[in-house]
Amino acid sequence: MVTVTDEEFADMAEKAFASLPKTHRDAVKNVAIVFADDPTPEQRVELKLRHDQTLFGLYQGVALPRRQGVTNYPPDKITLFKGPLSRSVNSVDELQEQVRHTLWHEVAHYFGLGHEQIHKLER
Repeated sequence: MVTVTDEEFADMAEKAFASLPKTHRDAVKNVAIVFADDPTPEQRVELKLRHDQTLFGLYQGVALPRRQGVTNYPPDKITLFKGPLSRSVNSVDELQEQVRHTLWHEVAHYFGLGHEQIHKLER
């Protein structure tokens, strides 16, 4: 487990977003990237998570391909969960990499990719 301040974690999230390819960063519109300590009980129920499952990040919104040109959707949100991320690593460098990977994963959902497609890209 690694302990970082909220400010340090926010900096890690900013660095993670800055590490995405510019074309992808530029295409992310109207998305709040936030963090929380842990998923809420309601989020865990909604996602049908078992007690032994964890969640590093969550995309909430309407993926770009499903919008079909409609532009008046409310803002999307990507939440990074500081607690599970911090508990999964042994160093600050590992945490930075896990934050980067998680943010990339959630941005991929924003672009309409499902878990199977994301896992293929990760190999």
